[in-house]
Amino acid sequence: MNCYCGNNKPYTECCEVFHKNSGKTETAEQLMRSRYSAFVLADGDYLMLTHHSSTRPIKEKKAIVNWAKSVQWIKLEVQETLKGMATDNEGTVTFDAYFFENGKVDVIHEKSAFVKENNIWKYLGLSQ
Repeated sequence: MNCYCGNNKPYTECCEVFHKNSGKTETAEQLMRSRYSAFVLADGDYLMLTHHSSTRPIKEKKAIVNWAKSVQWIKLEVQETLKGMATDNEGTVTFDAYFFENGKVDVIHEKSAFVKENNIWKYLGLSQ
């Protein structure tokens, strides 16, 4: 089975690598994909760890995990990545995350901002 994030590699060779190495990805897109897989797996610890310290929603962790468990994740589609490469310090990833909730398919469309904190990619929040 391919990884939850949509790459044509098994989870063990894709997002699990980042889940086990504390989110040390080379690119912002890799981090975004690994965070999507963490939502699928309801891995709140990883979601908090990979969230920038200035915007990390620690008090909402339980609610985030409960919601992630309550929906059925369908697929992730990356629409656009700007910057966010190994040599960059910031980048954005625009994506659609599809899920099934309350009897219908819904989608999260987001342009996410990523920045390096201590030379490690972190999710900052919605891009302006």
